[in-house]
This record gives sequence, C-alpha cells and structure tokens, in this order.
Amino acid sequence: MESQRSFLIIGLALVSFLLWQQWQVEYGPQPVEPAQTEFSDDPLSALATNSVPSATNSQPSVPTDIAQASTQDVPLSASAQTPAVELASDRFISVDTDTLSLKIDLVGGDIVVANLVKFPVTQGSDDSYSLLRAENATLYVAQSGLVGSNGPDANPEGRPLYSTNTADFKLNGETLSVPLYWNNEDGLSVTKTFHFARNSHAVGVDFTVTNATAETAQIQQYAQLKQTLTQPDGNMFMPTYRGAAYSTQETRYEKYSFGDFEDDALRLSTLGGWVGMLEHYFVSAWVPPQQQTNTLYSKIFNGFAIIGYTTTPEAIAPGATETVSSTLYLGPKDQETLAGIARGLDLTVDYGILFWISQPLFKLLKILHDLVGNWGLAIVLITIIVKGAMYWLTKKQYESFAKLRVLAPKMQQLKDRFGDDRQKMSQAMMEMYKKEKVNPMGGCFPLILQMPIFLALYWVLLESVELRHADFFLWITDLSVKDPFFVLPILTGASMYFLQKLNPTTVQDPMQQKIMQWMPVMMSIFFLWFPAGLVLYWLISNVITLVQAKFIYRSMEKRGIQTH
Repeated sequence: MESQRSFLIIGLALVSFLLWQQWQVEYGPQPVEPAQTEFSDDPLSALATNSVPSATNSQPSVPTDIAQASTQDVPLSASAQTPAVELASDRFISVDTDTLSLKIDLVGGDIVVANLVKFPVTQGSDDSYSLLRAENATLYVAQSGLVGSNGPDANPEGRPLYSTNTADFKLNGETLSVPLYWNNEDGLSVTKTFHFARNSHAVGVDFTVTNATAETAQIQQYAQLKQTLTQPDGNMFMPTYRGAAYSTQETRYEKYSFGDFEDDALRLSTLGGWVGMLEHYFVSAWVPPQQQTNTLYSKIFNGFAIIGYTTTPEAIAPGATETVSSTLYLGPKDQETLAGIARGLDLTVDYGILFWISQPLFKLLKILHDLVGNWGLAIVLITIIVKGAMYWLTKKQYESFAKLRVLAPKMQQLKDRFGDDRQKMSQAMMEMYKKEKVNPMGGCFPLILQMPIFLALYWVLLESVELRHADFFLWITDLSVKDPFFVLPILTGASMYFLQKLNPTTVQDPMQQKIMQWMPVMMSIFFLWFPAGLVLYWLISNVITLVQAKFIYRSMEKRGIQTH
C-alpha cells in the first residue's frame, strides 16, 4: 500500500487525460466525408436540392401518397414560376430582429441564413455568429412545408414559390409577423407566417390553409434541418462540434451523431418530441405540436445529413380554413429558455451522465454571477464553496495520507523481512494496519466521492454558453479560450508542485518517482490549451487544497498526531 498515493496522483492525471481525450471525441474534428454533389459558384445555388421526408418511412401514420411525394428532390430551377409580387427578381427576403438576422428563400419558404446578432464570431468582432449558412462548403438550412396529396411541397414540378409584400422586414415593436403567400388554380391557398418576438430566438411557423375547392384537401406538415457532412476548418484544441439530437415521449434526450445517420436511420413515432442539430454553444431545433403524434426521421442524401419530422395528416373540408404550427429555435444553449420550449431541449447543454449534479452547480454559478457580475469571480466563489462543502472529505483524505506516511518505515521493515513472500507480507501489513488503527483505503474513498462533483463542475465550465467571451480581469478577456499568455497553466503546474512537496512520497520505485516528479509539468502542458475558465477552476481548487492540507496537518500536530 505504500504506493497508494502515487497511484492516486497518476489516476488523477489519467482522468484529466481521459477528459481531454473525450473532449476531442465530442468536439474534435471528425473525418471529412466529401459531398456527393457539386454546386456552381453562386453560393445560394447550393440549395438546388431541397429534400422532403424519406420515402422509406414505415410508420403507419404516414400515408402512401406522402411517402411517394417525399421521393422528389426537386431542383429550384424547376419551380421558378413568376411570383405574384415582383421583388426585383430577388427570391430571398431579409428579416432583422434584435436577436436574429435571417434570409428566407421564397422557394419553399426555407430559412437559409440565420445570424445571431448578440453573439459575435470573435470577441469584439462586428460580424455575428452564423448558425444557418447558405455557403457551398458549410450549407446548413431549416426547411419546412406541407406534403400530402394536396400539399404544395408534394408537387412533382417543384416546391411552391411564395410571394410577399416586401423584401425587408424589421422588428420595430415587440412582435413581428412575416407572411408568405401561395395559391393554385384549383382554389387552395396557403399563408406561411413566421412569428418573431423581441429578445427571443424562437420562431413560430404557421401554415394557414384555405380550401376553396369542392374536394377535401389532405395536407401534412413537415420540418427538417439539413446540413452538409463536410467539416468546417478548426484546430485540434478549439474545434467546433456538430451533430444531431432528438427527443421522444420515452427518451427525453438522445444524442445522434452523423455517423448514426448512415448506420441506423431514425424512424420513430412519438407523442410530441423534437429534432435538432448541435454546435458547441448553439442549437437549431424544430419542435412540432406537442399534443399530437409525430414521426421523426433522418437520412443521408447527396452529402447532406437531414433530420426532421412529419406531423399527423390533416383533412380540410371544402370551404374550411385550418392552421398547423411548429416552432423553430435558432440560438444559444440557454437552459432556462430551452426548458420552456420543449421537454428535454435543455439537455442539449450536454453535461453527460452527471447532468443531475451539473445542473444544480450551474444554477449556483449563475446566482454567484448575479451577485458579483463577473464570471471569473463566480468560478472562484463556486470553487471555494464546493471545496468548503467537501472539506470533511479532504480532511479524512489527508489524515489518512499522513498516517500512512508515518507507517512508511515500518512498511519498509516488513518488506525487508518478508522479501518476495507476498502472502506473508500482506498478512503482516493488515495486522499492522489493524494495530495502528489505520484504514489503507481511507485516502481513496474521499477522493472517489469528490470526483463526480469536480467532473460535473468541469462540464459546467466547458459547456455553458454564458462563459463564451466572458472576461475575468487583466489579460483574461475570454474564459472560453486558452490563456493567451499561459499564466494560469503555469501557476496551476506550480500549485501541483507545491502539493507534491507538502506530501512527500514514500514511493521507493525510481520510475514511479520520476513520473510523479514530472506530473506537474505534464499537466501544465495539457492546461496550455484548455479554456481559461477551466484552468482557473483547477488552480483555485489546488490553492484551496494547499491551504486546507496545511490547516489539517497543523491541527493533527496540535493533537499530538505525527504527520511526517
């Protein structure tokens, strides 16, 4: 047991390395899969293939006519009819609110560009972060429409060309509605309306269908997110994660990688639910009506990953008007907002299996930020609170280490006496532990109990969009990226060195000694590329541990307990 502490330190280093490795798995660049179609130099020509739901959906709620219509992937050029209202030959309209800057394609009424006004690309930049994109290499759009035997998106000649009264819409009051109009010669008319609200990233989408024909009209709403599989540029340590997720009545949240699209295509019928695509701090999500049965689907098509849903079919009687609705969220992973939109949508802030610990810690972090107004100070305070709450575990851990260190000479005597006879050696050590009233695992259990808390806080600091571009002080102007001058990593390595000196090892093996001596250096190298907020948390935790250990050892010595 004399090398117990060295194994614990090595274990901590291994956990840190595994965390870094998992971070690379989650956020690291994936193998590039080339698109199967080529586009022209016009960036918006990348939208030339507008897919609708897959024909292979086997759910009984999807009628045959919709499945047949869904096989059509119609080039936009095939549907280039003359619009009812001329827009200077421009088929794209602009919508600007206090949170979103959008481009909507009048062919199909798809949102093809979505810039997040309040989130610059880089700190201090005038350019907004682009969530939905129309560029060839990074195509990412939100599509929606009506299929079914009478749905305008099921027309084999092409998707509907909507008209509108103006090419530019701006939010001036508290709300904004953007209506798009379509009708056919038979007397079926559709108004597709986008609803926006101030200080909101949620977009309401309504389809109001008026049936002026003599026959019952059959329509079915669909919505999907389509994104190219080719990867954007990124470096090894600060890449952009992309993938999908969905929710059903049985499963609140399920992560769904692009690799799963090919291996296990999604075909699920559920009450409510939602589908989404994720990036590190941002999410786009379609939320269908939550009180009806919807069918979730996914597929790979022409180099695109597509995830979406179809709703319950609607029958509209002659002379009747019906409205079907859905919600599109385009914005940051704000947990409180997402939780209010749909069940499980807040879990797109992916804290992993420790979410039940991470979520309360995040709430505490927000409370502290509200008190001090600085996310860096909030990290310092929450680390102090967490370390303070677990002081009794730290006390047991260091008392156990101290007692084992005092027994080191006796353990060496046992080794010298019994040599390679492991059985006698183990028996003698257990008798010694019993006599000295020392638990050889006393330092392990407190550490094991603390690890879930520290790991949960780690994921809070890594995943929370609130830390994006949040400053601390002096040179730390963004807690979500590495320390530009590497001061925090160096200080963290120094704190690990002093922790080692405070707890001199009893390990005799030269290799283990060298590993432990170089551990602070190795960890400092890892920390060089970690986000500054994470390194700050680790540094403060180490400093507090140093103070606590000094206090614990001094208290033991006052009680006459030898510590070294």
